Amino acid sequence: MALKAYVVEDNVSIRESLVEALAELAGIVTSGVAGNEKAAVAWLTNPDNEWDVAIVDLVLEPGGSGFGVLNALKNRKPHQKMVVLTGTANPNVRRQCEALGGDGVFDKSIETDALMDYCLRLAQDVRK
Repeated sequence: MALKAYVVEDNVSIRESLVEALAELAGIVTSGVAGNEKAAVAWLTNPDNEWDVAIVDLVLEPGGSGFGVLNALKNRKPHQKMVVLTGTANPNVRRQCEALGGDGVFDKSIETDALMDYCLRLAQDVRK
């Protein structure tokens, strides 16, 4: 059984690279993607859609942010993880993400490998 990811990233090239890396490095299937808060929240809160981990950027297309996505999903199922991949991962941002129920915060510039390791561990746990 493959782990299912949902990627919220407005930069198309970053989004495509992330989807590819998840598949190649961790065997994770991407169930869907969004570039803005409204589309992400609509998809992630729809009970017909299956996902195990959402990877969320904080800076999204105008009119929303990753903080809104985290806030909207505070009451998700216990097995569903929300992680943030952002270029603005300072201590205040990390605390705010944790306060909104984020399971992890990764800096795009230096912690992408750590994000992949996190996702790989989740995928291995699902396969057990």
